[in-house]
Amino acid sequence: MNRKDERHTAHPVRRTLLAVLGAATLLAPALGVAQDFPSRPLKMVVPFGPGTTTDIVGRVVADGMGRALGQTLVVENRAGAGGTIGTDQVAKSAPDGYTLVMGTVGTHAINSTLYQKLGYDALRDFAPIAFVGYTPTLLVVGGNSPIRSLADLRAQAGKPGGVSFASAGNGTSGHLAGELLKARLGGEMVHVPYKEGGLAVSDVMSGQVHFMFYHPAAVLPHMKTGKLRALGASGSARSSAAPDVPTIAEQGVQDFDLVAWFMVYAPAATPAREVARLRDAARQALAQPDVAQRLAGQGLEARAMSPEEAAAFGRTEVAKWADLVRRSGARVD
Repeated sequence: MNRKDERHTAHPVRRTLLAVLGAATLLAPALGVAQDFPSRPLKMVVPFGPGTTTDIVGRVVADGMGRALGQTLVVENRAGAGGTIGTDQVAKSAPDGYTLVMGTVGTHAINSTLYQKLGYDALRDFAPIAFVGYTPTLLVVGGNSPIRSLADLRAQAGKPGGVSFASAGNGTSGHLAGELLKARLGGEMVHVPYKEGGLAVSDVMSGQVHFMFYHPAAVLPHMKTGKLRALGASGSARSSAAPDVPTIAEQGVQDFDLVAWFMVYAPAATPAREVARLRDAARQALAQPDVAQRLAGQGLEARAMSPEEAAAFGRTEVAKWADLVRRSGARVD
């Protein structure tokens, strides 16, 4: 082979190497962007109003995750329609890791059946980032109520006129817990829905409504002043926020295990690299002592879950609450 033939034979190899090097040069900035995630502030949508338990939990977690990510994680309240408006917004947002939602038992379990025309699929449209925690609700009556036990409540429900129970609205966890209690105890229990949980608490304290199920953080201050009295906790274990209050199951009511819970989600199509980064940041955040303490102050119980466990938990919860919604006949559209 002469030198001319050798040069012609080598050209394709050189051209291939140059093409590969050129492509790598073009890809380098894009790879750098992915590796640098997040390179700008992120947003966590809270699908309920300011001052709600979900809002408080969302802000605590956003603060911790922001520190772990080295970026600001801005909280945006997008309330309305039982949390469906803000949740739907995140489901349809760009799946780039920059938009998250603080999901709840309502937005990602109850609403799946409660709304006939839901704009999102709670299982298909979201990737779980981190299970934040759960809390049993407390069954409370007014401080001056003659009802001092579940036995008293059962007896009163069996009398003419029965009893009434309040909630923060149709289809809320408090409403469905009341419906389950009615099914377990029997008698007449009339649901009284309110537009806002605080108003419901006030009417239970005054005796206008007999009882309600609500978050420990909202009722504990009134229990300490004697304006409310707790008869039971709705979970399978006692609430660490109110360890002296026995569970409803402990008092002989079988198959009663309902808790409120919170989980951070990203849109389902978010790239795996960004999801992994967010999950690591959430893990770091939840391990921070100040974050753990502030969440415990809201009555939350910590529970570590792998991504697979969180996904399985979501499927179980959707099925559990779907059964309760159907039994209650609750509808909001």
